[in-house]
Amino acid sequence: MNKTAVHVDGKHIYSELTSRIIACALDAHKSLGPGFEEVFYQRALHRELTEAGIEATREVEIDVCYKNIVMGKKRVDFIVGDCLVEIKAKSELTEADKIQTLSYLKASKYPIALLLNFGDKEFRIKRIANTKGITEP
Repeated sequence: MNKTAVHVDGKHIYSELTSRIIACALDAHKSLGPGFEEVFYQRALHRELTEAGIEATREVEIDVCYKNIVMGKKRVDFIVGDCLVEIKAKSELTEADKIQTLSYLKASKYPIALLLNFGDKEFRIKRIANTKGITEP
């Protein structure tokens, strides 16, 4: 069961949703700690989200389009409401990780993404907004 407090601020879009996701991810990280492959953190996060009553879909395929023609598909780790969630298990996030997540976000048309890194001793979060054509709720 989710034990981490949820912090909601009025400055960020989807603050309530992303805060709840982050709280679940923190609980998963506290329990597992660093050192495992991404799939274990995906499973743990999915369980935490489910126990918190948050609907989440794992390994969702999104279309990658060029001039409105589908060029192929990419798989994202989670879709939670209007939020795309990408999981990493690395010693630190790189600029390439952030660019990859932003690319997924733009291709998917979702308004917000969380890039979560479970691989470091300290849990790391990068919040990325899709500002192209997105309006706040």
